[in-house]
Amino acid sequence: MDLLVIPYPVIDPVALQIGPVSIRWYGLAYMAGILLGWLYGRYLVSRPELWGGKPAMTVPQADDFLLWITLGIVLGGRLGFVLFYEPSYFWEHPAEIPAVWNGGMSFHGGLLGVALAVYLFAKIKRINGLSLGDVASASTPFGLFFGRIANFINGELWGRPTDVPWAMVFPGGGPLPRHPSQLYEAALEGLVLGIVLWLFIRSGALKRPGFVIGAFAVGYSVARIVCEFFREPDPQLGFLWGGLTMGMLLSVPLMLAGFAFIAAALQRPPLRA
Repeated sequence: MDLLVIPYPVIDPVALQIGPVSIRWYGLAYMAGILLGWLYGRYLVSRPELWGGKPAMTVPQADDFLLWITLGIVLGGRLGFVLFYEPSYFWEHPAEIPAVWNGGMSFHGGLLGVALAVYLFAKIKRINGLSLGDVASASTPFGLFFGRIANFINGELWGRPTDVPWAMVFPGGGPLPRHPSQLYEAALEGLVLGIVLWLFIRSGALKRPGFVIGAFAVGYSVARIVCEFFREPDPQLGFLWGGLTMGMLLSVPLMLAGFAFIAAALQRPPLRA
């Protein structure tokens, strides 16, 4: 079996060292995901034909939203990790809560942070919150893709032991070959989901506010649940009821909410010029 194991490409998690300042791949991945998502969102709101007429917001408003969504991702993702995955540890070490550079972000927490940012920004700017949420949802796969690549570079969140030909032995993961589940998630949650959402948008999904939100929620939940069968559960939690993982449990209500958004969007008349 050892002959079939692919060597893990050990990469220094520090991309650049400038004196005492370390620039990590983890931070660069988040920056790349946010910036590409912002550029994609600008593209969507600059194309009236995708909206059936005047877009629900302007490009300058999309620019202003960049700071809001960045804060929602970082603060929500970190607090979600603290509350969902390691509450007892951070209760004893509260000074480490802001240390996002050490890793430890929760997608579901970040999603709640982004949802709050969307609600507040839409209310202040008097724009359609569902349409803003559609643009944010369509842009999220960029961040998911780069975030999972960063997990792979850090050698964290590895998969379960396996004998598939592309298995890898991860530093810190013991001697057993494991699924490179971070790459599975990058492919499904990032590339595949992003393409699916773009196809929906090309078919007129932005004309039904809330549809892309629902499609993203359902698509991400399915991708995450599938990948959880290959990913090693977080050691501090392990397997939960019936062999389920925390990622699976958090994805079920998200999926149900996604179906509700889709159903509501299809019941409303489409936007027209």
